[in-house]
Amino acid sequence: MTDAGLRHGRASLGLSFGVQGVAFALLVTRIPAIQDRYGISDGLLPAFLAAVPILAGAGSVATEKVVARVRPGVVLRWAQPLVLLALLGVGAGREMWHVAVALGVFGLAVGALDASMNMLGVSLQRAYGRSIMTGFHAAYSLGGIAGASLAWAGARWELSLLASYLPVVAVLLPAALVGSRWYTEGKGEKETGPDGTKAGAGAGSAGGALSFKLLLPLCLIMTFAYIGDSTVSNWSAKYLQDVLGSSEQLATVPYNVYMVTTLLGRAVGDLGVRRFGAVAVVRGGSLLAAGGFAVVAVAPGAWTGMLGFTMLGFGLCVIVPQTFAAAGRMFPGNSDAAVARLNIFNYVGFLVGSPLVGALGDAWSYRGAMLVPMVLVLATLVYARAFGPEPARYGGGHERPRTADVG
Repeated sequence: MTDAGLRHGRASLGLSFGVQGVAFALLVTRIPAIQDRYGISDGLLPAFLAAVPILAGAGSVATEKVVARVRPGVVLRWAQPLVLLALLGVGAGREMWHVAVALGVFGLAVGALDASMNMLGVSLQRAYGRSIMTGFHAAYSLGGIAGASLAWAGARWELSLLASYLPVVAVLLPAALVGSRWYTEGKGEKETGPDGTKAGAGAGSAGGALSFKLLLPLCLIMTFAYIGDSTVSNWSAKYLQDVLGSSEQLATVPYNVYMVTTLLGRAVGDLGVRRFGAVAVVRGGSLLAAGGFAVVAVAPGAWTGMLGFTMLGFGLCVIVPQTFAAAGRMFPGNSDAAVARLNIFNYVGFLVGSPLVGALGDAWSYRGAMLVPMVLVLATLVYARAFGPEPARYGGGHERPRTADVG
């Protein structure tokens, strides 16, 4: 693989992460409008919302099987357009079964997309010989900010869902298809035929069988990180308004601040990993995130609460991309399967986090409920050694040649 090929592959994958950030933000930030359009009751809404991550988990499981035969880039090339078309279907439908089908397709395709994107990211990082994984997730955060801004504009101008989604899909769909021409995988991947089928597929992985026992610490860390993330996304506005007494307008600020700090933290995260190593960066992020939850729990007012949410953004942002990267290092010859399996726990954390905090808040107090994700994030420190060896080392501790001249 030439340096130019690696650069093109990195840029095209970064575009895919960004496109996915836009699409997901456009869906989740317009949930009230979706509910109103289809007449989904408050009692039925949780079932619709839970179905998406459950089906995404199924899509990730299926991707693990599919990439035993074809390259992850082939899966991503078809999954991303399907996600965008499903988003358009959510806006274009008229009956409740229409949105049910569209959300079902969206969930399955998102699972395949998330898994295959991170597979390619892990593979490219191996080829570069240095940390670049956090940068891909920075592109996702940037896309999320753009998508949330577009959703805000659509709501502000009282556009229909279709009118909000159609122009975005019309731009992003051809961009994603063109960008997919340069998807590439790093060194050490299995050879593939011209049709994308892996040569020797099914013959076993060069890295041996995937051990779930060894992967389990990373699965727990992924779950804990997404419990923390879903706590912010689902409860920050309510917490600031109901517990800390802010105005309704000010209550919308913490999540925006969280998204911006997540982007900023991920933009520089790879530099920190290269300088200090993944173990130190994850430990630092875990401590900062736990401190953020502690500040939120004891905050006397709204501005102190926002300081806590700012700390959370900077702390949590590095954990997820480094967890995927660690899975690739742990199973260098079976990284695709490791990433697909780890990706399932992204959705487990998302499913558990919001109901957990809500139940504890109703039964106890929302201040006390914030201490639970704090403790879970601190538990990452126990498993921090799972993020070694350091990023320059792959596969049995042998250092691969660095491609320092690759941009």
